[in-house]
Amino acid sequence: MIKTIEWTDGAVRLIDQTRLPLEEVFVDCADYRCIAEAIKTMKIRGAPAIGVAAAFGLALAAYSSGARSSSELLEDVRKAKSVLAETRPTAANLFWALDRVVKKAEENVGADVNQLRDIITEEAIRIAEEDRETNERMGAIGQELISDGDNILTHCNTGALAASEYGTALGVIRAAWDRGKKIRVYACETRPLLQGARLTAWELKKLGIPAVLIVDGAAGYFMSQGRIDKVFVGADCVTSNGDTANKIGTYSLAVLARENNIPFYVVSPVSTIDINLKSGQEIIIEDRPDEEVTQIMDCRIAPEGFEVANPSFDVTPAGLITAIVTEKRIAYPPYTSSLKALMEKA
Repeated sequence: MIKTIEWTDGAVRLIDQTRLPLEEVFVDCADYRCIAEAIKTMKIRGAPAIGVAAAFGLALAAYSSGARSSSELLEDVRKAKSVLAETRPTAANLFWALDRVVKKAEENVGADVNQLRDIITEEAIRIAEEDRETNERMGAIGQELISDGDNILTHCNTGALAASEYGTALGVIRAAWDRGKKIRVYACETRPLLQGARLTAWELKKLGIPAVLIVDGAAGYFMSQGRIDKVFVGADCVTSNGDTANKIGTYSLAVLARENNIPFYVVSPVSTIDINLKSGQEIIIEDRPDEEVTQIMDCRIAPEGFEVANPSFDVTPAGLITAIVTEKRIAYPPYTSSLKALMEKA
């Protein structure tokens, strides 16, 4: 698989996901504003990948800064953090990564300015390395929930493209496949930007996993026909009570799964859990540009001037979630206590 994002000696290279699957184009960023633009325009997306990109953005800010003292360098990094923090308001990993790198810088502000640059860069690289390890552990843990012969529904893209490598929900599916389980994946197209059709299908084909692409509105039909055994989705933010924000349409799938007695699993690294949020009502839901709905690629599909609503995420209540898979272990209801215990040991 292609590496989603990587640090390359003072620059960051990432694959432009808006161009897939038609062409594989890479973007090279030499400053944090380029990273911010890539996150905002979804050239890079997926909760873990956004976190890695944000960390690399701060490393670029430190790397390119002309600061002559550590305190000046820290100020430049904080300015970059402010810009990067405005890109995707729902993504918990974004803020987690920014806070972690800045905290590391603050703890070492007494170091020489060049040493501090290295410390910031090393922390960002460490976040990327930990992301792959985290995803592989989630895959190993979560695949235990998958049985040989399962038909699995997934939504949006949660594979290697949504992380630095490997993936979250699709990483669990990949781990099951790699262990010899004969499975089939039903991938929702995921309007409006078609991450399922463009990205998940692209990844599944490369991995050689049997899969079927369906329109979003067909999920209930396949569930009612007994053709779906389990649902696995990712998360952009999980609150302390287990409410989960994920790509728009996830809530509908959870309701349909409950109606048809189908297990509904969320796969999320601990870094996506915001234990300070009490419920999904506190999650900020990002609104995206109208053009994402009124056109597909460069083709307009709606009348000019028609009113559009385009929330990027919805919130699935904890009561509809069978379990939450993390790199530590699988959390089960009641989430208020299980997630708290998990975070305390994180």
